[in-house]
Amino acid sequence: MATPKELSDFLAEVERRAFKQTVYAVRDDHAALDIVQDAMMKLAEKYGDKPAEEFPMLFQRILQNTMRDFWRRQKVRNLWTTLLSSFGSHEDGDDHDPLETIDVEDDSDEPSARLERNQTIRLLEQAIEKLPTRQREAFVLRYWEEMDVAETAAIMGCSDGSVKTHCSRAVHALAIELKKQGLENIGLSGLMLSSDSPKG
Repeated sequence: MATPKELSDFLAEVERRAFKQTVYAVRDDHAALDIVQDAMMKLAEKYGDKPAEEFPMLFQRILQNTMRDFWRRQKVRNLWTTLLSSFGSHEDGDDHDPLETIDVEDDSDEPSARLERNQTIRLLEQAIEKLPTRQREAFVLRYWEEMDVAETAAIMGCSDGSVKTHCSRAVHALAIELKKQGLENIGLSGLMLSSDSPKG
């Protein structure tokens, strides 16, 4: 079992190296610092009583998992921002699932893009709350929890086609709601909201 001093010494030794590693991976100093601090806290809280020789392996595992969580959140946020720009170009009907064809771009290096994305996320969160229950459930499971169609269908107790229909209608409803809120006027050049009504 490691002593408190051994844990403290390890964290002090690994912090700078972990920060450089994480900055290289996520390309954001503030996010990297948060990730490293989070990983250090998890190591101390969950594995502080482990033998000191196990710290390097445990910390790397925690750090990698924390970075993956960061990228997952970034992917979802970028997905939400890009979702509506792709939706207007599809004419596949209610069974079209935008997640299957969407191209998520990472523009996290641009401060203006981050600001625009955060504004969009806030509006999306408000709009999602207004969706019918089944549409909201399908949308959240697919786009937030990143479940595939089959997993979502199993949880919702419906067919794969119904999941795609709920998701497609949710996207249409979100586009219309956000347009009503004037999303096109807040400088989000990447979003091309369709004025068409939901199909079906």
